[in-house]
Amino acid sequence: MTAAFRSFARRAALAALLGAAAIVPASAEGLIRISQQFGTLYIPFHILRDQNLIEKHGKELGLDITVEWAKLSGGNAVNDALLSGSVDIASAGIGPFFTLWDRTKGAVKIIGAFGATPNYLLTNRPDIKSLKDFGPNDRIATPAAGVSVQARELQIAAEKEFGPGNHGKLDSLQVSLPHPDATAALLSGSTEITGHVSNSPFQEQALKNPKIHKVWSSYDILGGPFTPTVAYTTLKWRDENPKTYLAFFRAFEEATAIAAKDRKLGAATYIKIEQSKLDPAFVEEVISNPEVDFTLVPSKTEVFGDFLYRTGAIKTKPGSWKDYTFPELHGQSGS
Repeated sequence: MTAAFRSFARRAALAALLGAAAIVPASAEGLIRISQQFGTLYIPFHILRDQNLIEKHGKELGLDITVEWAKLSGGNAVNDALLSGSVDIASAGIGPFFTLWDRTKGAVKIIGAFGATPNYLLTNRPDIKSLKDFGPNDRIATPAAGVSVQARELQIAAEKEFGPGNHGKLDSLQVSLPHPDATAALLSGSTEITGHVSNSPFQEQALKNPKIHKVWSSYDILGGPFTPTVAYTTLKWRDENPKTYLAFFRAFEEATAIAAKDRKLGAATYIKIEQSKLDPAFVEEVISNPEVDFTLVPSKTEVFGDFLYRTGAIKTKPGSWKDYTFPELHGQSGS
């Protein structure tokens, strides 16, 4: 498929989303298709999936709901799936969300965050202590080079390291790899990958190896706890499927509360749904980190949005966090 054809296809899907002739029919009330990526931050999704919470809340609303899941990697793939109508609920980094929010002129909004959790920049080169130590032959893995939340965190860090206007200084070193593949490459030490902006549990797993060390945390870069990943959908789908949307939101809210209260159950559910070979005690240790906070309420997303606007990544300046989230969250304190 040529780049020109892909560009055309995306424009066509965007036109449909914005109200032009529908290319892909919307899913009917009672069907919900959800995308998910990799990492322990998705434990609320693991819980609502394992406990059939969407179906439970649907029945309470008088609706039988069929739930379908899609495992995707990278914000581009997730956004394309939402635009094309392949999924109804997207889950991706706040960067890809803002990209789509900007492109659709606000036709998508955040349902809830997956919680505050740090991303670490890891390296297998002992001499790398800061971004200035990466050279032209190094490669830094992110889920979607240039656009994923980890890619944007790297840009924010580059601007801090090299000065205003230098946010893209390391873009040429970025390569796109799902977190499991990037972790394997970093640990092997036999590929071009010498850095990885990771997430949990992959970053903690990598740090068990003495050859891997942390350069910085995203909390250092953004000045505190940050919710890097969010679930979002279109205003159109929410309006056309009010009961299905409400059942999903209530399930997401319940699952998040369970994850926050019972880290042992959260770890066990992660192992079960992901069919992971990790030690449950290790996963529980990862999500019991005091820096991890399972919450639906976005934190520091305004700071992230301001950076994207200031550097030209998006054309519309985000206002309050309430401008790009659905009203179910507005009674709480976000940013």
